[in-house]
Amino acid sequence: MTENILGINALTLEEMAGRLRSHPSIRSKLGIASATKALGLTALSDGRPGDDAAALPCDGGYDLLAGEGFIPAFIEDDPWFAGWCAVMVNLSDIAAMGGRSTAVIDQVWAPSAKAAAPLLQGLCDASAAYGVPLVGGHTNLSAQTLGLAASVFGKAQRLITSFDAAPGDLLIAAIDRRGNYRNFDNFCAALDAPDGRLRGDLMLLPALAEDALILAGKDISQGGLIGTALMLAECSSVGIDINLSEINPPNGIEVERWLRSFPSFGFLLSVAPENAQAVCTRFATRGIDARAIGRITDGSAVTFRSGADSAVFWDHAQTPYLDLGANHA
Repeated sequence: MTENILGINALTLEEMAGRLRSHPSIRSKLGIASATKALGLTALSDGRPGDDAAALPCDGGYDLLAGEGFIPAFIEDDPWFAGWCAVMVNLSDIAAMGGRSTAVIDQVWAPSAKAAAPLLQGLCDASAAYGVPLVGGHTNLSAQTLGLAASVFGKAQRLITSFDAAPGDLLIAAIDRRGNYRNFDNFCAALDAPDGRLRGDLMLLPALAEDALILAGKDISQGGLIGTALMLAECSSVGIDINLSEINPPNGIEVERWLRSFPSFGFLLSVAPENAQAVCTRFATRGIDARAIGRITDGSAVTFRSGADSAVFWDHAQTPYLDLGANHA
């Protein structure tokens, strides 16, 4: 058994797939299925659960609604950054749908105003940086511990969805690599970036949608690149082959960690081959690495490939993930 240029052979490929399958950031998404079942939601419900934001037709376009809640350990570890991320990740969800964010509301729980202060400052700082206003929310200063959630409203003319990846498309990863890990596996490229760059980078996605260069994709979420690829595959009822030789982590970061990392700016896009160069060029002009890392296939398996070797990471037909694919509606 020989190793390829990544130092990965068939055995280590299977082992890596197994470690990623069992990682908490990947498995945390499994809770979505039980929640949507309890609410009686399917992929055919209003707003199409499974997408990064709920899209509601309005005046020839779409109103977009999204929200995020935060893990208590994340808030406790770095409350200011949690406040910042509450804005940042919501804006990414709207951009991932081909939209432009218009307003954010927050929900904060804390034992006191003093304890809440860093959370609120992070919210304010990110709102100012991205130019999207905070317009209210909910505050409780009688809670035993810190808690945080936020919601965002946006608009789109044409959608990028989780349900339209098609066999034959290329899977493009567009990730800003100009950053560092802030905590856990959260890779932040936003805090040192000029405000204008942050705003302009997010505008790439609606422009690509409106130019009909992208129909399908997702924001890379807490499940990392590989968990997000699985969600995209399941929602679109397709398979995805990922070529590990095309994964491009920043210097010093192992491929396995990069596959599960949550980048501050990162999107997986399903793109017709004839549009791939144009899409990658748009990101490259803004200093963002964008490259084809795999291909959309028939079937239901998300598969790693490395040289002549391959390993199935997850087969969503055998083991549903979000359980919100078109075939599960």
